[in-house]
Amino acid sequence: MTRSELVRRSGVSKQQLSRLENGVIRMRLDHLKPFAAVLGYTPEQILLWGHYPGMPGSGHVESSEVLREEGPHEEPLGPAPGQVPELDTRAGLGGGGLPAREVRREGRHADPLKAEGWLFPRNFVREQLHTAPGRLLVLETNGDSMVPTILSGERVIIDTGHKTPTPDGLYAIRDTFECIVVKRLQVLRTAHPTRVKIISDNPNHPSEEAPLVDLEIVGKVLCCLKLF
Repeated sequence: MTRSELVRRSGVSKQQLSRLENGVIRMRLDHLKPFAAVLGYTPEQILLWGHYPGMPGSGHVESSEVLREEGPHEEPLGPAPGQVPELDTRAGLGGGGLPAREVRREGRHADPLKAEGWLFPRNFVREQLHTAPGRLLVLETNGDSMVPTILSGERVIIDTGHKTPTPDGLYAIRDTFECIVVKRLQVLRTAHPTRVKIISDNPNHPSEEAPLVDLEIVGKVLCCLKLF
């Protein structure tokens, strides 16, 4: 079912649906009633499953920063409900990159997403990553600045709800060109105002420093998906 069909049959406006998808409105049980009536399930069943029955994914209902736009034929695009989105680092760039129709909005940025997302077991997210599925984001790294910790092409899982660089460790930040990169951050707490040391694990790449207030942190890196 496309968004337009769901909106038409449920009576919920597209604006309201987008506000729910973006987490502008915190999801409550009564928000699910119009959709449950259309889909033939109770709101309690949808809340328990965390996704529309018959669709991939699982987990409880989470607020999301993913906006789903429709093509000319209103075909659903992007990660399905319950999937963790992955940034598409090639979309919208020069040299043959294609503009994405699905984006993750954060402040003044609109980061393009890949058409397919990731599915992680709920126990893994809760007990190992210690976060919620709606806060996760997958990023494919590029370059050798974090070698040997992270190799180019390896993917990392980011907790976008953790935007304060404490404790010190690996974080996804926006660089000078507003690209999202992974760096090791160390807060220089004795500096006034507080400054942050931005470290590349590869000794061939020099470290930098920046005022904490000028640093845009996308989230904390929780783990790396490695291939052997």
